[in-house]
Amino acid sequence: MVERVRMNESGIAVEGSFELPPLANLTMEDQIFVTAFLRCHGSIKEMEQLFGISYPTVKNRLSSIAGKLEFVEIDPPASRIEVLEKLDRGEISADQAVKILGGGK
Repeated sequence: MVERVRMNESGIAVEGSFELPPLANLTMEDQIFVTAFLRCHGSIKEMEQLFGISYPTVKNRLSSIAGKLEFVEIDPPASRIEVLEKLDRGEISADQAVKILGGGK
């Protein structure tokens, strides 16, 4: 948990409780590996050459790192309020709203 963030250029500081982003919670070694993978544009062949390791080792390392990261939902389900607002605007039917909200199972 981070308790203070300070901008170097302006000197402005913000205090409070801030959670680190998931990638920042990885070990420095894992962060370097992920950065290298991105810079290699996801090429496992380049990673093999860069780190002097085999294809299975690269894959195992990536799987291990991926296991430490939470999957981010990029299209989260609609909230009850959003569904009701769509229903109110006539964008969806009552039956569709019931299904979205889980009542149509």
